[in-house]
Amino acid sequence: MLESGCVSLKNEVNIMMKNVVDIVLGGLTYWIFGFGLSFGLYEPNNPFVGIGGLFIDPPIEDEYMGSICAAFLFQLSFATTSTTIVSGAMAERCNFKAYCVFSFLNTIVYCIPAGWVWGDHGFLKNIGVVDIAGSGPVHLVGGISALACAIMLGPRIGRYDNGIDPLPLGCPVNAIMGLFVLWWGWLAFNSGSTYGVTGERWQYAARAAVSTMMASMGGGLIGLGFSLTNPNGIDILSQINGILGALVAVTGGCFLYKAWEAIIVGMIGAFITCIAMPALDRFHIDDPVGAAATHGASGVWGVIAIGLFADNPYPLDTTSGRKGLFKGGGWYLLGIQSLSALCLAVWSFTSSILLLWIGVSRAMSALRPFTMEKQLKSVPPVGINPGHDSFLAQHKSKKLMNLSKKQPPKKITKNSQIKTITNSAISAETKSHFAWVN
Repeated sequence: MLESGCVSLKNEVNIMMKNVVDIVLGGLTYWIFGFGLSFGLYEPNNPFVGIGGLFIDPPIEDEYMGSICAAFLFQLSFATTSTTIVSGAMAERCNFKAYCVFSFLNTIVYCIPAGWVWGDHGFLKNIGVVDIAGSGPVHLVGGISALACAIMLGPRIGRYDNGIDPLPLGCPVNAIMGLFVLWWGWLAFNSGSTYGVTGERWQYAARAAVSTMMASMGGGLIGLGFSLTNPNGIDILSQINGILGALVAVTGGCFLYKAWEAIIVGMIGAFITCIAMPALDRFHIDDPVGAAATHGASGVWGVIAIGLFADNPYPLDTTSGRKGLFKGGGWYLLGIQSLSALCLAVWSFTSSILLLWIGVSRAMSALRPFTMEKQLKSVPPVGINPGHDSFLAQHKSKKLMNLSKKQPPKKITKNSQIKTITNSAISAETKSHFAWVN
């Protein structure tokens, strides 16, 4: 809903279909090989990619059947979320069939770094990197992949013809409703990352929920400030992404923070998001929903913040007994968290570029519709857009009016009159033909 509210109405159905494809094709590939790439433990083992676990289907006799199925389902939601983040940055420019290929293959981009952080074989996990609910593997990876895709596809036609000011939202109500769905759904992601409520886990699940809400309130305050001080009027997208940026930032250490620390982490995440969005526009990197800023930039901060504010959640072994720098834990945790952010960013950017260039654009005739005619044909029109389309049409008409004022009036000759009459006759015949066809 958030993505569909940020694009023009004629592309609303298209963007929703891409999200359906993310679940169908992305979920299928995660079942086939994605879960195995992240958590496969077959020999020979290595610290970079899991082996085994293909077509996950534990037998009834397996005493860990329930745990494996629960882990698969929970991780499946992370995998499809990471791909959905990318679809927002590709909105209104990508050939739908090419996107289906991308969604099918993008599982690889998420699953391998997820194994680094969460898999027992992962080299980042084995040096002590902490990420509870996915600031790094889900959001940072998805956001940096979104950045790579936005760069590869280029801006939408007409996006920067009138400067870098953002285009009006196609349906602000949908965008805000999407925010509410994400806002409350985030509680399940973060609280559920305790993987149970037995023993002390239920207390940390509750703490994760409180930290998540407090961070979102702090981020919402920053987003509101950016929205109210916008010279062009209330900026709805800054308010929305301020809250989402805060949620992304707190996700990695959601039950490792005190309430006031969660607010600070969320406020900084929102500030980074609201600064990064116009910064990308200055470089003409067109990201319709702000995915790269919200998930990528804030995701980097979320990973690093653990190295500053994390507490040791005794008796859980989440941090291996370590604390953040501000809690007297020294520099080690901060160092490995920074290394983790760097590794995830480099992997997601390079792998996404290669996937688009080799795996998709070479397999399809074209990744994006480059001409206006192709762009209009690439998505089914579902209505007249009062935001994007009228804005661009008004700007185009103003340019034509200014151009006509500069040009001297044409002299009417006998030949020009004959040409005008002929064109009018052809136009009338064409219209009558299409009326008969329809």
